[in-house]
Amino acid sequence: MSKGVEWAVHACAMLAPLPPGHGLSLAALAEFHGVPLAYMAKQLQALSRAGLVSTRPGRTGGYRLARAPEAISLWDVVAAIDGPEPAFRCTEIRQNGPCAIPRRDCVRACPIAAAFAGAEQAWRTALKSVSLAEILKSVARDSAADHLSAVAAWYGSAITRLPDA
Repeated sequence: MSKGVEWAVHACAMLAPLPPGHGLSLAALAEFHGVPLAYMAKQLQALSRAGLVSTRPGRTGGYRLARAPEAISLWDVVAAIDGPEPAFRCTEIRQNGPCAIPRRDCVRACPIAAAFAGAEQAWRTALKSVSLAEILKSVARDSAADHLSAVAAWYGSAITRLPDA
């Protein structure tokens, strides 16, 4: 999994509590997380293409979630950033080399590919079961009060009123 997934989930977590009609700029999201602006832009573009965030361009523009936090799962973000393809791709290596198994004898999935496919399915199911709203509840519950106060102060100065569509 790419580090872009981590950055994208954090960006979505910052967008989730925005009041209606407000957003955060790309610069604010990159600043808050201490990441390069260009790389954060790449993640937000992918989230936008996937329909997870919407944007208003311009000097007073910014990003906001396109769906409710309850309707965005961690899997949605992973698929938007890294794509929906399986992490493990079997190349049928068992059909190569001096002891190759003939193609006609490969009627069942390779046990290695089957094990990875099962693990991947469990991983995806677990990610699909966690919404962005649940992440926010955990952050609020597990964060120190002084940290939450600092975040709230920063947040208050960074959000912008978005122009009407």
